[in-house]
Amino acid sequence: MPVVLDADAAAVYKAFQEAGRPAYETLTAAEARAYYAQARFATNPEPPELARVAPLSIPAPHGVIPARLYVPREARQQDGLAPALVFFHGGGWVIGDLESHDVVCRQLADAGALIVIAIDYRLAPEHKFPAAVEDAITATKWIAAHARELGIDAARLSIGGDSAGGNLAAVTALAARDGAGPAIAGQLLIYPATDFAMTHGSHSEPETSVLLTHSVIRWFRDHYLNGSADIHDWRASPARATMLAGLPPAYVLTAGADPLRDEGDEYAARLKQAGVSVTTRHVPGQFHGFFTMGKLLQQANVAVSEIGAWLKGLG
Repeated sequence: MPVVLDADAAAVYKAFQEAGRPAYETLTAAEARAYYAQARFATNPEPPELARVAPLSIPAPHGVIPARLYVPREARQQDGLAPALVFFHGGGWVIGDLESHDVVCRQLADAGALIVIAIDYRLAPEHKFPAAVEDAITATKWIAAHARELGIDAARLSIGGDSAGGNLAAVTALAARDGAGPAIAGQLLIYPATDFAMTHGSHSEPETSVLLTHSVIRWFRDHYLNGSADIHDWRASPARATMLAGLPPAYVLTAGADPLRDEGDEYAARLKQAGVSVTTRHVPGQFHGFFTMGKLLQQANVAVSEIGAWLKGLG
């Protein structure tokens, strides 16, 4: 598939190249986290004003899962309760945290007029697969069980995330359907990783190695998975799930210059074939990771607005 970057995306890519930042696969996990954390100051837009932002501690078998609650100024309340989105940040299951996605969570809360709860799940390689999955499921179940005290309407609880977070959202939706989690109103999958086999065509196109390169994905995979057998586990590769019927409505966003493009598009197509209501949005001139770069990329802000409208449509 021919890929031509939008002018602003090409400018951002050039700036990253000229900055001479080391490739993640040449760094330790700790070093990569520091670089990723620093980049947000140059790329995140100004956050919208919210009514309240507060820390949460979600109990888990290993201790607690840190989380952050975002309450918009005008939540869509019914009987005093608002819809909510449980959000899992991206970062290849190795980098990223509550701070890296703080602004985009604020944006989603504002655009969707709903409560957002960001989950700081355990990262690899200190905590390998399926630690992140266990945290995502545990957090979602706890939020549903404590919905009323959080001001949330449990019947309007959605899940979502970008990249690795989109993977965790897809897996959590599958687990919830099969009895390990609560009823889910919708799943927001922003350029999700769905198949660790990495054999889709977009993984081998030179034009898709923009910021997120094929070698970086392998670096993430090797940190996260315990070995090649995990590739076939649907909890790592949701595309390996034998049945996708009965899942909640999905919004799937993909980008043209993204190694994960084809697996995201294929997952959306399979959801549709299984009878799931799916809204797809393809942004041909952008690269993986653009969604959090609203300070530099206008398409990111457009995407936030469109996703906000979709979330409102869920009820």
